[in-house]
Formats: sequence, C-alpha cells, structure tokens
Amino acid sequence: MASVSDRIAANLQVIHSRMAAACRRAGRNPGAVTLVAVTKGQTTEEARALYALGVRDFGENRVADAEPKIAALPGDIRWHMIGSVQRRKAPEIVRLFQRVDSVDRLELAEALNKRGEEYGAPVHVLVEVNVSGEETKHGVEPAALGSFLKATSALKFLQLEGLMTMAPLVDDPECVRPVFQRLRELARVHALPAVSMGMSGDFEVAIEEGATEIRVGTALFQ
Repeated sequence: MASVSDRIAANLQVIHSRMAAACRRAGRNPGAVTLVAVTKGQTTEEARALYALGVRDFGENRVADAEPKIAALPGDIRWHMIGSVQRRKAPEIVRLFQRVDSVDRLELAEALNKRGEEYGAPVHVLVEVNVSGEETKHGVEPAALGSFLKATSALKFLQLEGLMTMAPLVDDPECVRPVFQRLRELARVHALPAVSMGMSGDFEVAIEEGATEIRVGTALFQ
C-alpha cells in the first residue's frame, strides 16, 4: 500500500499535468498559475509532505487549526486565510497569515488595516466577490465592487492584490465558466493582477478563463 507521501506526490503530479494542459489550451504560461494547497482538515504531516514536494502556498480557514501547522512548518510558506473572517480575529490573522484571501466587507478591511498599522507593515489581501449571487456565499456584490475598492484604497496599511470568488458546486464545470469570466473581467477593469478562482472540481476551466491562482484540497488528498 502506498504511503501518505507517495499518494500525495502522485496526486500532485496529476494536478500539475492538468494545470499545464489547461494553460496550453488557453495559450498561457504554466508558470503564471499558482497552486494554493488547501490543507484545512489535513494533518501537519500531510502539509509537510506537500512542502517536501515544493509547494509553498497553503490555504487554511480556521485559526485554531492553522496555528499548529504554521508553528511546525518552515517559515518560507505563504499562508493564505481562505475562510470567512470575524473582525475580532484580525490580530491573530495578521500575525499568522501572509495574505487574507476573503475580505468581504469594509469593517473587516478596516480591522485588518488597523492591525497592519500596529505592526508597521501592510496586510496583503484579496477581495472576495460573490459573482454567482448565491445567498449562501460571502463576498462583495459585483455592482458594489467599484465603491468598495474606492473605500479600501484609503486604507494605507491594506495592500490589495486582486479578487477571489467561489463558484457554485456543480457536476459540469462548464456551467461555471461564466462566473470565472466575470471575475477575470472585474479584475481587468480594476487593474488588479491576482485572480483566485477554481477548486478541485473546476480548476481547469478557471485556468482557461484567466485564474492566476487555484485553490485545491480534495484532489490533493483523496
């Protein structure tokens, strides 16, 4: 029976091959797409196996689960907070994570900015956009994005790098292609370089539509 490390290595190889193929179809450089390994719910040992395979971007959605992994693993990992963030958690988030990928409201942006000012360093963030319009999804509405970005531009210790969205969970990833197209267009209009979209079931379509980052968990650890 294959070890956990061997299984993860095989899965990662398949994902990298699929990423490269999607980039070829879109005429893109495979180096332009970053894999964010979603390690929420996984052990420190599993995360360490990914690190040994060269992965340096990791996504977590809970401070309590992430903190022991962050403490145990090397310091050159870029930890992404990908879950919904409570404003009161801002001090811990800024202390532990290199980027917050799920800023979805102004009060959170202001709280992160305040902590950045206290630390004397900018807080790197993505704005989460609810492109699909699902009530169960967090995020700024596309129509309100311009005013939201204008408001956050006044926050001197907030470094806005791009946009993120979560597409609906569907059997056919082609069904969510318009969601990815819309986020890419919003990023273009607002001159934002990072476009984080696509997960285990639809990342190839996301790459074809311009994702610069994909968030993959299930396909790495299944």
